[in-house]
Amino acid sequence: MLMGILNVTPDSFSDGGDHDDVERAQAHARQMIAEGAAIIDVGGESTRPGATEVTPEEEQRRILPVIEALAAEGNCIISVDTYRAETARRAVEAGAHIVNDVHGLQREPDIAHVAAETGAGLVIMHTGRGREKLPDVIEDQFHFLRRSLEIAHDAGVKDSQIVLDPGFGFAKDREEELTLMARLGELHALGYPILVGTSRKRMIGHLAGDDRLSRDVGTSATSVLLRMQGALIFRVHNIPFNRDALAFADAVLQRQVRPSETK
Repeated sequence: MLMGILNVTPDSFSDGGDHDDVERAQAHARQMIAEGAAIIDVGGESTRPGATEVTPEEEQRRILPVIEALAAEGNCIISVDTYRAETARRAVEAGAHIVNDVHGLQREPDIAHVAAETGAGLVIMHTGRGREKLPDVIEDQFHFLRRSLEIAHDAGVKDSQIVLDPGFGFAKDREEELTLMARLGELHALGYPILVGTSRKRMIGHLAGDDRLSRDVGTSATSVLLRMQGALIFRVHNIPFNRDALAFADAVLQRQVRPSETK
């Protein structure tokens, strides 16, 4: 499943300022849906390293009219990219179906209550920002995400609402990113669907080239690698590149012979 990125911000690292009014945002969402996106992820604050935080009021001013416009069309699942509980609540009231928290419920734990009370889907993302990480990449994933899951369950969130995101690009160096990509399948032990967001991130620029086209090609390669390890949702900027690459990955996955099928 493809999740199209819709940043209604002036300063996001890849597309800041491209869709910062309702009409342009709505047009870009329509384009991504036509290309194959099932989910549109609307964000009103840049999460790139060093970005300036905005006030909750400014974040809501940016995103709520866009969410309302998309909800009125009714042709996609709408996700809100926020770590603020009040923004999440207002976004769901405006028509969002999913809350996507890049701080994994650990900055504003009340955001879990919003999901519990509204029944919205909940993406819990791992981050290494603002804390000391464990040396092993996967151990740190389990350490952080288990705490996030405790917060969710204590608030009354159901397992069926939860998706996990390993947080590519969030306080991880290139070696950590590559190791996480190689070992992503280990996260299935937690028992939840996995969303990945590698799109146009720094690691891809280092390996594939720093221009937008090279980063899009590199992103589609990572999507294939991660799909082969069981990732289910892909948060991307370029829908066609990833749609076509993932079609090949799925074609191969459908033809793989599992050990149990040979007995």
